[in-house]
Amino acid sequence: MRVVVLAGGVGAARFLEGLVNVIPPEEVNVMPPVEVTVIINTGDDMANFMGLYISPDIDIVTYTLAGKVNPKTGWGIKGDTFYCLEMLQRLGFDTWFKLGDQDLGTHLARTMMLKQGRSLSKVTKAISESMGVRCQLLPMTESWVPTRIMTDVGLMHFEEYLVKRKAKDEVEDVIFDGIESASPSPGILEVIKQADTIIIAPSNPIVSIGPILAVPGIRQALIDASAPCVAISPIVGGRPVKGPADKLMAAQGVEVSPRGVAELYHDFLDVLVIDLQDRMLKSSIEEMGIQVVVKQTMMTSLRRKKALALAVLKAARKFANG
Repeated sequence: MRVVVLAGGVGAARFLEGLVNVIPPEEVNVMPPVEVTVIINTGDDMANFMGLYISPDIDIVTYTLAGKVNPKTGWGIKGDTFYCLEMLQRLGFDTWFKLGDQDLGTHLARTMMLKQGRSLSKVTKAISESMGVRCQLLPMTESWVPTRIMTDVGLMHFEEYLVKRKAKDEVEDVIFDGIESASPSPGILEVIKQADTIIIAPSNPIVSIGPILAVPGIRQALIDASAPCVAISPIVGGRPVKGPADKLMAAQGVEVSPRGVAELYHDFLDVLVIDLQDRMLKSSIEEMGIQVVVKQTMMTSLRRKKALALAVLKAARKFANG
């Protein structure tokens, strides 16, 4: 069985942790074997931050699947130190983006490999495999396509809006810079076509999943795919589980609810998993031609992560079997 997951950062990583824990490991004799490919947002990437190429969502997914992520924050490496950052701060540099010492090692390695001429896909593969990640991780594109936020105080990179300015500015527009000339990373269109199940992780639909869908060819591949597509709503009770999805959705004129998420994915989505708090929206979403599964979606423990992953796989199997 081939499972493809479209993913952003923390929410997607938590879901993936549950998914890989309900799929038997390779050494177990399972027929058919299960292959998981994760297509990851790179709109958050910073191509030259302190001279380094940083891929926040790729790193969050990698660290989580490698068992290295800081469980308190959902990003960075557990037990990491910040001596380098502290020195930079003493030397007068702006250290708003918190990079731990081990984390810096990842960014240094990525930057050096890119300068050696390796593609972002090959670099991602090398780093993830070195950390013991068994899933195939694919950046959505090998082009630099930064997500920029137009606010009432000007245009800025998404990470600056989110981390440096703590999402306090009024959002006027969201821009995927250069996306129209980008192309999917090698293999993406093929894995979508060959997939048995496609999952849209519970990530920000505007700036995490949105950039992936905006890469020319990917949305159409999802529309054309024969596999069932199941999404998990990242909006629960009218609010995002994490991050500024509500402000970004509102700025795009999208209802801040699972129904708004369904509208964003309506042309390729088969099933939407929504939280118990939003069960009253089930019928209105189903009127859009999308099946709805009501489930506890708050991933506060590994048990809940696994339960949600099982529910998604069950929903996909049920849809495929009619």
